[in-house]
Amino acid sequence: MLDLTYELPKPKTIAGAKHDWELVIGMEVHAQVSSNAKLFSGASTKFGAEPNSNVSFVDAAMPGMLPVINEFCVEQAVRTGLGLKAQINLKSAFDRKNYFYPDLPQGYQISQLYHPIVGEGEVLVELGDGTARMVRIERIHMEQDAGKSIHDMDPNMSFVDLNRTGVCLMEIVSRPDIRGPEEAAAYIAKLRQIMRYLGTCDGNMQNGNLRADVNVSICRPGDYDKYMETQDFSHLGTRCEIKNMNSMRFIQQAIEVEARRQIAIVEAGGKVEQETRLYDPDKGETRSMRSKEEAHDYRYFPDPDLLPLEIEQGWVDDIAAKLPELPDEKKARFINDFGLTDYDASVLTAEVESAVYFEEVAKGRNGKLAANWVINELFGRLKKDDRDITDSPVSPAQLGEIIDLIASDAISGKIAKDLFEIVYTEGGDPAQIVEERGMKQVTDTGAIEAALDEIIAANPAQVEKAKVNPKLAGWFVGQVMKATGGKANPKAVNQLVAQKLGQ
Repeated sequence: MLDLTYELPKPKTIAGAKHDWELVIGMEVHAQVSSNAKLFSGASTKFGAEPNSNVSFVDAAMPGMLPVINEFCVEQAVRTGLGLKAQINLKSAFDRKNYFYPDLPQGYQISQLYHPIVGEGEVLVELGDGTARMVRIERIHMEQDAGKSIHDMDPNMSFVDLNRTGVCLMEIVSRPDIRGPEEAAAYIAKLRQIMRYLGTCDGNMQNGNLRADVNVSICRPGDYDKYMETQDFSHLGTRCEIKNMNSMRFIQQAIEVEARRQIAIVEAGGKVEQETRLYDPDKGETRSMRSKEEAHDYRYFPDPDLLPLEIEQGWVDDIAAKLPELPDEKKARFINDFGLTDYDASVLTAEVESAVYFEEVAKGRNGKLAANWVINELFGRLKKDDRDITDSPVSPAQLGEIIDLIASDAISGKIAKDLFEIVYTEGGDPAQIVEERGMKQVTDTGAIEAALDEIIAANPAQVEKAKVNPKLAGWFVGQVMKATGGKANPKAVNQLVAQKLGQ
């Protein structure tokens, strides 16, 4: 059972000219389902293909073409809902959302606004400072993605690429529970992490596979508490939606900018109009795109080509039984089984590949020592080389063997770092490298003592100083390590120095 005891973070407060204001944020995250085929056709979803090469007759809205639902996409949506501890609706339905744009060949989008496949859920968002917030999920619905209009290839014409048209998206809609820019970024990061663990979305924001519409409003201190007590939205300010954000940094900037814009309007006696806006990072401003959806006539109606989607509880139970261990559970287990700190466990479970790597290294070994080597040495070197854990030149078996050599006193920590560098750059078996290159730690106390005696004999003044000030004994330790090429056992050296100096 997870320990979900946590302290709530304080809401972001912005000082206006007249009053202090708090932020209220809700998110609509569009996550592209990881599947080989689109939601209603067999066309490929592969990114980076030639424009208009992944387009079926259904995607292109050719006359007489009918949609056929992709069962795997439905399974991925259910899996995501289960991962977010949400209600799975055994009956859902698709609607047509009518609007006209060049990259939408049908003239409508098939969506699930009114009858979504996933109902209410929750996400625990930790902020790294000992605080966390439970963000409520309102629903997850499936819908088609649109194509892409390209305006920078010709000065007089625009082009349309329909490769994304019909790709399955999951729209994950939160309640307005997020209270600051950092929380918003942490929330998206947590959703991404969970979906990557589940294998339902790769979370690649650069490719547009994870995008967010951010709803921002402001309220006076105390008003949000009234909303939480009553769920009455009248206690909150008018929200504006910032559309199509695909950068954590820009999301945080846009929230701050939009909040300050709204504060200026309200304090000047104006009224914030509900609308959709775009964020311009170059100018550091949001600008109006269109009036909000409620004022738009999308003429929603049930899609006549698709029957209501009915799934069986047994099928949902089978999916639930095969869910992998999720980030919160894995983190709790790492803390419990390996004695890790909360911070180290968070770092190691941030990506599923990192967690798998660490667990292979730590198996049957000291968990704290394994975590230290994975986080500080391996992750540090990979970051320096801009490499991913999946591209690590050092395998879990190799790193585990280096740790074994430390634990058996065959090598010291300093020698281990040199050995790690050799394995990282050249490869090879760590134990064999130690043997062939004479890197074994000197544990013969006789040899260490002889080296120490020579140093003491040559430095009588330093001996007298060390006897007066025991902290100076470290100088002798350093000299012995230098004399033995760093191979002397540090523990044995320290013991002998203390003994010789009468400490």
